[in-house]
Amino acid sequence: MGNTAGYKALYDGWKADPEAFWMKAAEAINWDEKPSKALFDKGDNLYEWFADAKCNTCYNAVDRHVEAGRGEQTAIIYDSPITHTKREISYVELRNRVATLAGALRAKGIEKGDRVIIYMPMVPEALEAMLACARLGAVHSVVFGGFAASELAVRIDDAKPKAIIAASCGLEPGRVVHYKPLLDGAIDMATHKPEFTVIFQREQEVAELKEGRDFNWHGFQYGVEPAECVPVEGNHPAYILYTSGTTGAPKGVIRHTAGHMVALNWSMKNIYNVDPGDVFWAASDVGWVVGHSYIAYGPLIHGNTTIVFEGKPVGTPDAGTFWRVISEHKVKSFFTAPTAFRAVKRVDPKGEFVGKYDLSCLKTVYLAGERADPDTIVWAQDQLKVPVIDHWWQTETGWAIAANPVGVEMLPVKLGSPSVPMPGYDVHILDEAGHELPAGELGAIAVKLPLPPGTLPNLWNAEARFQKSYLNTFPGYYETGDAGMIDEDGYLYIMARTDDVINVAGHRLSTGGMEEVLASHPDVAECAVIGVSDELKGQLPVGFVCLSNGVNRPHEEIVKECVTLVREKIGPVAAFKLACVVERLPKTRSGKILRGTMVSIADGKEFKMPATIDDPAILDEIKVALQGIGFAK
Repeated sequence: MGNTAGYKALYDGWKADPEAFWMKAAEAINWDEKPSKALFDKGDNLYEWFADAKCNTCYNAVDRHVEAGRGEQTAIIYDSPITHTKREISYVELRNRVATLAGALRAKGIEKGDRVIIYMPMVPEALEAMLACARLGAVHSVVFGGFAASELAVRIDDAKPKAIIAASCGLEPGRVVHYKPLLDGAIDMATHKPEFTVIFQREQEVAELKEGRDFNWHGFQYGVEPAECVPVEGNHPAYILYTSGTTGAPKGVIRHTAGHMVALNWSMKNIYNVDPGDVFWAASDVGWVVGHSYIAYGPLIHGNTTIVFEGKPVGTPDAGTFWRVISEHKVKSFFTAPTAFRAVKRVDPKGEFVGKYDLSCLKTVYLAGERADPDTIVWAQDQLKVPVIDHWWQTETGWAIAANPVGVEMLPVKLGSPSVPMPGYDVHILDEAGHELPAGELGAIAVKLPLPPGTLPNLWNAEARFQKSYLNTFPGYYETGDAGMIDEDGYLYIMARTDDVINVAGHRLSTGGMEEVLASHPDVAECAVIGVSDELKGQLPVGFVCLSNGVNRPHEEIVKECVTLVREKIGPVAAFKLACVVERLPKTRSGKILRGTMVSIADGKEFKMPATIDDPAILDEIKVALQGIGFAK
């Protein structure tokens, strides 16, 4: 299992003996009671990992590094260009802060198995709240700070938290997002009421506290006894993370304690190629899965320094903010979403800001969150002069299904592919009847059960929904909901969500493939393609393009060139004739383009406003653009 083996030996070794592979990986974790075996088959296609072990996530993420003599190492670097604040928290300081917070929560009655909702922005205190819950064996559910009151209420009723930990506000460039009124509104709407809330008051806004229910973060910690780590079973839920289901009701993804630690710790070296002490930065938010796995838990369990960044890729203050953070804090591996790079590229296409910083510390960049179009990867490689690695995973899996295992062997990069399946994932491409498709054919991507450690064992209080959402379509497989293909070298290509494969006059076509072509146009900064209903052909593709800064040519010319480009590269079968220029695309806060909502607008259907939408006003602009080409009547 050493790093000399190379990918093939690693993957074949896992396949030959999964039990031995994961037991070996488990040796890197400190156990209160070691697991007797790795896999536990619960029947009914349900599996658990290391279920009979006893362990504690906070101990593995914090205390053990202090006890090993590394307490003075920086655990968390907080960098907020919005508030002009920077500070470093060492492992020993983190342990003391988390133990005190956990002690204060325990004094108010929080114990193992209780749920706690965390509703906070990108501040170190958000990680401290997560770790304090883990220390006590409480199950946290982080809800993205600033989420609408109605959405927060749904999550309160589903998780039934004993307490909610929140901040007074979050900060966006140029505005303060008031969290407390949203929190109060959510508690009023929810049927379940928390026993108490803890409010972290930020300097930018001091929230009004309700006597008897709301406690001040600092005040309620005075004079309490620090809490020790509480050992929990390996299959004890570490957290619940809600992912918006297509049906509107959020799905509570559960993460079991032991498998979560083993998988994340394994991934830090093998995938991200960092050693303990190295600085690792995932530019995401604690509200998303990337924030859980690779801002909070993965780096700290592995003994890295993690960065909590409160800012945006552009505008805080400029398109050089990523490069400043990397250069200043000596980041070795950097993880972000393709959307972030597209935003930077749009403002600084020639990479003038890159040249202002010494980026010699940076060894690798990782992209995930949505499809990384080859143009964005090539731009980033040209600017940064380091490998830019696409990898693919989901909220449900918690870590990469497919990646380039840089810490084992840097495989050749194939543009448009997140490379190869990781140990634990036996990936297959299936047709609608569940038959295996040959190399190069587009189908549904499914993973043979059992899924590896660290992935979801079930949904919170919703086993029937878990079976229906993921397991029923292809018996014996986990359905990813993504479509793609595997080439003859075993590289995986994710072409679209299965809903985004469109059927044009009997031809199954990937909107991702068309987007790739549009993105290659020199004037296009960002684009999306959707399939709209058409009486004649079933569906027709419609393209939306956002132009790079400083492009002053007539839009009709650019649209015409885009149409020609798609017809040349994909062929007339795509029936691609319609495109329009828009100022921006509707997205979730994590940067995913809301294609499904755009389709509903185009087809004139009713739709529910997506909970995670960044700016609802964009939908009106999309409607006007669609009406301009004869849709959205």
